[in-house]
Amino acid sequence: MSPFSHQPVLLAEVLEALRPRDGGRYVDGTTGGAGHAAAILKASSPTGWLCGFDRDADAIAAARQELQPFEGRFELHQANFDDMSRWVEAGSCDGVLLDLGVSSHQLDEAVRGFSFQQDGPLDMRMDRRQGLTAADLVNEADESELARLLWELGEEPQSRRIARWLVRERRNQRWETTGQLVRGMERMAPRRGQKRHPATRVFMALRMAVNDEVDSLKRGLAAACSRLREGGRLAVITFHSIEDRIVKHFGMEHTRAYRVEGPVDRPEFRLPRPAPLVWVWKKPVTAGAEELAANPRARSAKLRVVERTAAPF
Repeated sequence: MSPFSHQPVLLAEVLEALRPRDGGRYVDGTTGGAGHAAAILKASSPTGWLCGFDRDADAIAAARQELQPFEGRFELHQANFDDMSRWVEAGSCDGVLLDLGVSSHQLDEAVRGFSFQQDGPLDMRMDRRQGLTAADLVNEADESELARLLWELGEEPQSRRIARWLVRERRNQRWETTGQLVRGMERMAPRRGQKRHPATRVFMALRMAVNDEVDSLKRGLAAACSRLREGGRLAVITFHSIEDRIVKHFGMEHTRAYRVEGPVDRPEFRLPRPAPLVWVWKKPVTAGAEELAANPRARSAKLRVVERTAAPF
């Protein structure tokens, strides 16, 4: 296995947003290779403290090694960031970072099954302690459920057609590898000059479903904000439109001076309350030309930032 690697995106912007300081307390909810975490600890020297989370055991092992120069100023947990309240006290943090999506290491390791560019097991689990894999999903979910996942999580316009094809093909042979699925997608939906590979949205939907990424993000945003003290900031980096919409809508809901009982926001249903958050960067910040030249995977990264007020969350 190659060393865990994850080049941190928007690093300067994250530091500007979180304003690490001596004595500050921070959470990195997606520690990865600890690029962001190391920079936060360095900027908060000599007594800043960081609690890091990652579902990937390889990431935790690599982060522990990377953060050795800051021994005694951090703790790491192999856990989902939506469970941070088990280890981080409410109202205790000056900053929380969530860098969403899949890491370079996970994409580059064929055995993890995240990438359609390499052949490997159809796995896609960020936490390999869990049972459900992508192979389980494509072989056991019914056609309507697969179509829903492809549409909602992959924004795949051919979701019904692809779901029908997946179910039909598995009657003859179980889906086992990424290469098998990629070759099938190339036959079923030829590129015909299109820039996007036909398996792109399918792989994204399967990965998000296997790792429960949408609901984890919703829970994690609430957990992160409840850990912040007044003036503390939450910075979130997203890599596709579904994640970004969730973050944007969460920010919009909690930066308005009212709450709504029920699913529809109508003036007569609004109940006044102090807004628990304010926008720092409502408009997403993206990578500049220099960073994109050094790290093309940063091209879809978007950073939004909110700040906690004195109002209860």
